[in-house]
Amino acid sequence: MTATSRKEKAAETEAALKDAAKRVFAAKGYLNTKITDITAEAGRAAGSFYNHFASKEELLESLLADLAAASDVNASQEGHKADFTDPDAVRWHVREYWNFHRDHAATMLALRQAAMVSDDFARTLARFGADQAADIIGHLRYITDAGWELPASERLSLTMMAELANGFAHTWLLDSSSVSEEEAIEALTRFIYRGFTGRDVS
Repeated sequence: MTATSRKEKAAETEAALKDAAKRVFAAKGYLNTKITDITAEAGRAAGSFYNHFASKEELLESLLADLAAASDVNASQEGHKADFTDPDAVRWHVREYWNFHRDHAATMLALRQAAMVSDDFARTLARFGADQAADIIGHLRYITDAGWELPASERLSLTMMAELANGFAHTWLLDSSSVSEEEAIEALTRFIYRGFTGRDVS
């Protein structure tokens, strides 16, 4: 086997382990998942796991890095607006966050579960959230530049927005029978917009 073939095989196995981990986390929860559960789901030998990850925690950190790469907001995307005095700008970001949470629900839940039992992971997850908030912190300056008052500092206001959206999206995914996805996104947009600006969505 050539060096290129070995690298391709290793990359394939790593991807299979990650995909399997997400499926097992969704079914059993992160805390109840064993490494052998992941390798069995991936159809790989138990020992192969350690060729790629030192521990279940390291695998989750790799999934977190994947999330960070996937969560980058491209300001050139259709519909993107930075001015958070405009409800449409808030709505666009709420929808992006909602879709991201829905598409990565198993990993997001695993991260929160890991943070509950590990101070190191709690700090890692907090840094991840802070980095995501930093990407759009300038959007809130439109509110203060308009002479409107935020409920707290820019960073704290964004942290509250992220926690609210995260918790609400998770609750909706557990029981989506009460309202449609569009209704949920609109309600969340109105709530966050009023929290940021003290004004109702017109």
